[in-house]
Amino acid sequence: MRLANKVTIITGASSGIGRSAAYLFAREGAKITVVANINVAGGEETVATIKANGGEAIFVQTDVSVASEVENLIKVTKDKFGKIDILLNNAGMWGSTAETPVDDMDESFWDQIYAVNVKGIFLTTKYVVPEMKKVGGGVIINIASLAGIRPGGPRNAAYMSSKGAANALTKALAIELAPYNIRVNCVNPILTDTPMLKLLSEEAKKAFISIVPLGRVAKPEDVAYAALYLASEESAMLTGSSINVDGGFGI
Repeated sequence: MRLANKVTIITGASSGIGRSAAYLFAREGAKITVVANINVAGGEETVATIKANGGEAIFVQTDVSVASEVENLIKVTKDKFGKIDILLNNAGMWGSTAETPVDDMDESFWDQIYAVNVKGIFLTTKYVVPEMKKVGGGVIINIASLAGIRPGGPRNAAYMSSKGAANALTKALAIELAPYNIRVNCVNPILTDTPMLKLLSEEAKKAFISIVPLGRVAKPEDVAYAALYLASEESAMLTGSSINVDGGFGI
């Protein structure tokens, strides 16, 4: 098993990429803390499925943009499993940005996007790093987006810029945390078949797929396997790197 006894926190694990990663990591021997805020039932279902298949998992409802809740998440995980080895920052928000011109965008909406997509990474990292230092290292993986490095279209300024920030933050953290044997890497998917995809019209999806060399959107499992590689010792020499799960779109 590639992650035997590795204690892993996965945010946004109630569906989509986070849930797929939770299932995959658990099959590879990890002990999972499943994190969600809004979709509590989905998070609990993820845990139940892992346990039904012989894995270990707990659910902790957490708003990753609130420091006290993140601090509690780390405490509960440490109390339950004794340590923390891996953090997968998957929680993210898109909302209706694909339809919102910048001059019509509410400031509160912009703040909400950044609170989840950027501040959430900062806070989870802030509170998990001391625990990783105690065990001599760890792995942090941020799920960003290809939109953060190859902006794709208009009326999407909040989301694209937040994912660009996630990429930049990954590199900054990688440099800062390397002396502590904490590796920080990033996965940049294209459009992925998750509940967020429903925000796009069928026409928009078909238009996008037509310009992807591999001819489809990503599956949650495609992204989860990239994250698994970054979490495992197979990527021991990678930090500050980005893996684009994009079907060739970024070429």
